[in-house]
Amino acid sequence: MGEFRGVDFYRLDDLLSEEEMMVRDTVRTFADERIIPIIDRHFEEATFPMGLIPEMAGLGLFGANLPEEYGCAGMNDVAYGLVMQELERGDSAIRSFASVQGALVMYPIYTFGTEEQKRRWLPALAAGEKVGCFGLTEPNHGSDPGSMETHAVKRGDCWVLNGAKSWITNGTIADVAVVWAKTADGIRGFLVEKGTRGFSAPEIKHKMSLRASVTSQLVFEDCEIPGENLLPGTGGLKSALMCLNQARYGIAWGALGAAMACYHSAVDYTGARHQFDRPIAAFQLVQEKLVYMLTEITKGQLLALHLGRLKDAGKLRFVQTSMAKMNNVSIALETARKARQLLGANGISLEFPVVRHMCNLESVITYEGTHDIHTLIVGEAITGIPAFC
Repeated sequence: MGEFRGVDFYRLDDLLSEEEMMVRDTVRTFADERIIPIIDRHFEEATFPMGLIPEMAGLGLFGANLPEEYGCAGMNDVAYGLVMQELERGDSAIRSFASVQGALVMYPIYTFGTEEQKRRWLPALAAGEKVGCFGLTEPNHGSDPGSMETHAVKRGDCWVLNGAKSWITNGTIADVAVVWAKTADGIRGFLVEKGTRGFSAPEIKHKMSLRASVTSQLVFEDCEIPGENLLPGTGGLKSALMCLNQARYGIAWGALGAAMACYHSAVDYTGARHQFDRPIAAFQLVQEKLVYMLTEITKGQLLALHLGRLKDAGKLRFVQTSMAKMNNVSIALETARKARQLLGANGISLEFPVVRHMCNLESVITYEGTHDIHTLIVGEAITGIPAFC
């Protein structure tokens, strides 16, 4: 495949600042030189490339849109979105790691934590010296997190947690988990550190998607944590959903990166592959698929860019993030499927990135709110009627 050229049919680069393009191009080069050459092996072996963590930290990619005073890059949200786009063009597992580290661990500590918690954890997480995970989803409760069974009871100066979380990115390798549990005062967030008695994080094996990502269970059996590990600003499920909205924002951008990778592969392949004495790109049905890909990626770019501008202006509504996540992951998955068809038998080979992205996107369309749940969130915004049950 040729050098990645980007996808900019509507000249959206003209709407980016020099700094935003510099950030995008820096991470684009990182993906080309450091992620793509190694990711197929990690996908096959179901391992995460731990060696990339300090390199990503050195580029300021963890909590990139959080303030510099805590060791973060202080990027605007459009630049942050472009980071997520290029990381996922490398692989969903790499974007997932950065997204969890920043949006689901550093963001809640920054938003709901004490100054002491911020000073202790944020610089170390930004530097990649510590890894975090986010524990909300449970074995019996995914789309309905308000029905969680994990609970915490105050006992003297400590909290005692019991319960389990499932499908947790980074769980087994995390130094700290942001865990949501029911208390007598409602749902609260807690910091649970690796090595705490009664806390274990077994890895989930035999996945056919996100194979280069560490996915785990979190188990709490009379797990006693210090009282100061409560995130005091948390109050109710709304706090957890605020974190998810940060992650969904990154996914809306990230999915476009995966779609671009598949589109680029399809254009190159169909131009080089000859059947019936002509390149298959000359056939009408092939061109129809390529046009679909380009059109939907362009529409997704417009959604993501304006979403970022709204976020930077402080005007973002969570339902707008739901629409972008819902749309962009859906079109990315369909783009991957069409690209796989265009590559024929080669489409199932890791010699090309298409099937890897296609498998990964089957998870991305489910996590941080399924496609159907986001549809209902937008539906409620239209009608004023919740239709979740």
